[in-house]
Amino acid sequence: MLRHWYLLSSSWPRTVELIYWPTVQLLTWGFVQLYVQSHSSFFSHAAGTFVGGILLWDVLLRSQQGFAFSFMEEMWSRNLGNLLMSPLRPSEFLVSLMIMSVVRLSIGMIPVTFIAIPLFGFNIWGLGLPLALFFLNLLLFGWAIGIMVAGVLLRQGMGAENIAWSLMFLIMPLTCVYYPVATLPGFVQPFAWALPTTFVFEGMRAIIIDGVFRADLMAGALGLNTVAMAVSVWAFFRLLRSARRAGSLLQQGE
Repeated sequence: MLRHWYLLSSSWPRTVELIYWPTVQLLTWGFVQLYVQSHSSFFSHAAGTFVGGILLWDVLLRSQQGFAFSFMEEMWSRNLGNLLMSPLRPSEFLVSLMIMSVVRLSIGMIPVTFIAIPLFGFNIWGLGLPLALFFLNLLLFGWAIGIMVAGVLLRQGMGAENIAWSLMFLIMPLTCVYYPVATLPGFVQPFAWALPTTFVFEGMRAIIIDGVFRADLMAGALGLNTVAMAVSVWAFFRLLRSARRAGSLLQQGE
């Protein structure tokens, strides 16, 4: 953790990058929301669905990428073999990557949430306790995907690097960030409900549009996240053992 903190705190371009993309996303979708809101009676009632969606989506995306990028820093610097030969346990390694993902997420997202208040009149902190549950569920799923990606990178090497960048965008249409699940074709909806993040975004819309907190949605998300975390950790240790047997840990070149 200290290694990654020193790396982050001593490089202002890295810090700026963490804030840059969430800000661009917020401005783009925030202005879209303002335009649609001025031309639609529905969006005048449901103001904040776009901005709330993009802020929560960035929590999910940055938690996964914060985990994966900290892991890939070790591979890019050829340091992974040194770590795995040290007394550091793989479980401790995973926990440190989780904590660093929270640090990176906080640096990138907290300023953006305050930018949204004067520009678009949306205060995500006003959601209160539901926000903490949204945050927890998105964080857990981001970690689950990050752990799975780390295991694949251990076994397959940097040839699988693109998975870390693109996997979340593959599931984005099914997550229903900007629209309800009912918008999807009927045969696609069961796949959407298999993702814990879908429950979170449906819960966000229930609060913003109907003023109702759906505890059942949060319980469903937490249950699916528990399964996702268990499967991803199991897969990581299996892939780590496989990488050790194959001798690929010290052959992590581009």
